[in-house]
Amino acid sequence: MPSTLDRRACDRRTFLRAAGAGAAALGTAGALASCGNSETTEAAGKRKQGRGETTTLTWWDYFTLENFQPGMRALIEDIEAGVPDVRIRRRTFPFADLERQITLGAVSGDLPDIAIVDNVSMNSLGGSDLLADLTERVEEWGQADQYYEGPWAGCQVDGKTLGIPNNSNCLALYYNTEILRSANVEPPTTWDELAAAAQRLTSGNRFGLAMSAIRTEEGVFQFLPFLWQTGGDLDTFATDGETALAFLDDLVAKGSLSEQCVGWTQQDVNTRFIDGRAAMQINGPWQIPTLEKATDLEWSVVALPRDKESATCLGGENWVVMASSEKQDKAWEVLEYTQRRSVLVPYLESFGNLPSRKDLADAGTWASEPAKRLFLDQLSLARPRTYGPGYPDISRAVADAEQAVLTDSAAPSAAARTAAGKIDEALERR
Repeated sequence: MPSTLDRRACDRRTFLRAAGAGAAALGTAGALASCGNSETTEAAGKRKQGRGETTTLTWWDYFTLENFQPGMRALIEDIEAGVPDVRIRRRTFPFADLERQITLGAVSGDLPDIAIVDNVSMNSLGGSDLLADLTERVEEWGQADQYYEGPWAGCQVDGKTLGIPNNSNCLALYYNTEILRSANVEPPTTWDELAAAAQRLTSGNRFGLAMSAIRTEEGVFQFLPFLWQTGGDLDTFATDGETALAFLDDLVAKGSLSEQCVGWTQQDVNTRFIDGRAAMQINGPWQIPTLEKATDLEWSVVALPRDKESATCLGGENWVVMASSEKQDKAWEVLEYTQRRSVLVPYLESFGNLPSRKDLADAGTWASEPAKRLFLDQLSLARPRTYGPGYPDISRAVADAEQAVLTDSAAPSAAARTAAGKIDEALERR
């Protein structure tokens, strides 16, 4: 392994080229000025003297909501207490801005040492040489086989390990137990059962099913399981994409799924499920805390109904170390520390997240709470969106196709063909 300084000199040239192109594409070169929030924990000021020179690591993430702060502060305090001579300087950005700030930071030289990024960002960040290659460190660590296949695969780019999972989630089907019981409807397990149940449960201002089909990656995250359940993938979108689009189009045509879903976020979907305007919803485990507060609501959750095969989409975040960091040894020490059971379990519980590690399956609240357990069990089926640097274009093509079909602007066959051409071109960049 070359020295840290050698790697930095080499990577700097490479990612400046990549980032320069990214900044031009974004048209936001003027946005290089800081727009995040900085935080230094109190624990840093409590460091004991005589332990050696302190290393300050800059840390970026997008967990800006107030409900995440206690858990994040506790994690950082734990790290600063448990990892010798380290201090964390945290900076947060809105979800939609973090990846862009990392790309722009390659131009300005303002990059963190470590970051927590959306796992789908590995497609674009991983191909730009911005991320440190952790392959040799991970091999020496020897814990790669403790992770679920999907989350670990989401950290691999071109044969290199460029991150380790922070947490994982996936999608499943929530249902209102009272409404289904009253209608004598069983939770669906197949597409045919889902269509029949959604139609039967639709009544008045209540739709049988709610899901997000918004024109962003959030909507694509919800659509991809339907594509995979056909037995196909993005490279067969012209045919299998048509099948998935046609299935959802039929739900809208029959009034079982609101056409307004093209503007709904996953939070919007959950709100409609809670107030009784949807009998079933497709959503993730991060909604469980909110659902548990709805004391008048009886609900449960099952795996997504299958077509030719079962599938769900992997969500969550990954830890990454920046290639430009001169403190990669200490950064890796921090990442390794966060994966200890005594650190990781309370952190995940505070966020309502699930572990990416199989050896923690029976360690936290997810071991005893049926809804969380269902999601955890589904992680073995969860697929990462690892399609290479062209994925942003793929995502836009899929989102456009879904919007065109569900707004009745294009037939499923035509929308799928149009999207397939763009998808095939983007896949060739791998």
